[in-house]
Amino acid sequence: MARKGILSGDIGQTRRPRTADKPAPRGAVGALQSSLSKLQESAVQDIDAALIDDAGVEDRLDHDKAALAQLRDSLKTYGQQVPVLLRPHPEQPGRYEIVYGRRRLAALRDLGQPVKAMIRQLDDHALVLAQGQENTARQDLSFIEKASFAAQLAATDYDRDTIAAALSIDQPMVSRMLKVGQAFPLPMLRQIGAAPGIGRDRWLALAKMLDDKAARSRVNAFLKTPEALTGTSDQRFEAVFARASRAAPKATTPRPMPLHRPDGQVIGDIRQTAKGVTLTIQARSADGFDQWLAQNADTALQELHDRWLATRSEDPETN
Repeated sequence: MARKGILSGDIGQTRRPRTADKPAPRGAVGALQSSLSKLQESAVQDIDAALIDDAGVEDRLDHDKAALAQLRDSLKTYGQQVPVLLRPHPEQPGRYEIVYGRRRLAALRDLGQPVKAMIRQLDDHALVLAQGQENTARQDLSFIEKASFAAQLAATDYDRDTIAAALSIDQPMVSRMLKVGQAFPLPMLRQIGAAPGIGRDRWLALAKMLDDKAARSRVNAFLKTPEALTGTSDQRFEAVFARASRAAPKATTPRPMPLHRPDGQVIGDIRQTAKGVTLTIQARSADGFDQWLAQNADTALQELHDRWLATRSEDPETN
């Protein structure tokens, strides 16, 4: 679908802007102020990184230290070529909030260097549109990162039109992404990571398996182990998937032990389970023994019980 201009004046508002509404000056003063504001927004300014706070929705699940170190080295050698986008902090004058460029901000903060930034007057709605469209245009968000981004926007009461515009997708895709993104808690997704090689079907399969309490318990226990932090994010997903899909061991049915007559013919069987012992005498081969046992079971079992007590009393380990 065609993208909406995130800085144009036709953006629909779904949330009340956090910035206070002020009456616009009129006449020559208003025109001059408007012109100065546009010039300021077009200019790239150097901003102290300590004055920049986080804002918007979490859009990255991976925080790759090696990639950040590589970016930091590049910025140190060649300088910052692409500015970040900021907006004035709506509640703290003199401070700013990051719209996009978080990795560049983190690297420049580590270097102790000022941040080259463009500054725009954006409400919350325009902020998430800018953040989503910048990431969609530049790189590389994995399916689960987009799905998580959509779920976070939905959780903060943004409507589906805004979510679709932010991610440059259509409404059916919004529904599919929300189905996945809302199925996983954000801490679990942070631990697994972006998993760029894992598509929608595999994430849906994992979500379905985690409906089972036993599977979710196995996964939660695994995520607390050091092993869960190893490997790439794709490998971490596969490890979680393996724990979730591990079939619970089926209760094995014990094999019955056959009972033989002196001539070797089977007349029944005895089966022992956790619930007790079951004795079965086959009428067709018992020659009436089944009927005799039914009539004398009490006496026969009493004799067997007495023999067991005698054997038990002779066993030193039971005394």
